[in-house]
Amino acid sequence: MARWAARGVIGQIRDALTQRIRREVGKGLRAVATIIDSQSVKAASTVGKNSRGYDAGKKINGRKRHLVVDTRGLPLLVMVTPADLHDSAAAKEVLFRLRLMHPEITIVWADRAYAGKLITWAKKHLNLTIKTVARPKDSSGFVLLPRRWVVERSLAWMMNARRHARDYERLVQHSETLITWAAITLMTKRLTRNGAGSAWASKPSTCA
Repeated sequence: MARWAARGVIGQIRDALTQRIRREVGKGLRAVATIIDSQSVKAASTVGKNSRGYDAGKKINGRKRHLVVDTRGLPLLVMVTPADLHDSAAAKEVLFRLRLMHPEITIVWADRAYAGKLITWAKKHLNLTIKTVARPKDSSGFVLLPRRWVVERSLAWMMNARRHARDYERLVQHSETLITWAAITLMTKRLTRNGAGSAWASKPSTCA
């Protein structure tokens, strides 16, 4: 796994599957619009103090997964950081990597955690437009939000791989690779079923 990741094989498999599914649902091979979000998870005792932190908002001691997907929820990039790193701070590195890997991308949808100076920085240095989607005022509990629901669904799908309910990996690189491998497994299963494309194309009518 480590050798494949270091040589870029894992990324090549991910990108090949993503492009195949996009082609089957009638989309261009490369996405120009993406969605970003993060997820904090508890870290096992195998995770050292140097790569873990405490997310005060979620009350979780562990790591944070930053995921970028296209508008169908197909994974483009994953980065793992200590959970105490704020989304806007981690996003600079995430978006920098995204720009290097996918120069065709122009828009990134995100929640309010990515607002503020990050929007100006991304436009100036990376020529990326960040558009935030806020929760409706006075709302409580679960709310299905336009655009954002796509990446939230993808994160939920990743959690179906039981080893990702908690981060066990000593190295963040291994954690990133295994999360990507979970996405590869999911995409492969979709492609081997009848009507594979429709599973990725469907979306709730409230977000049409």
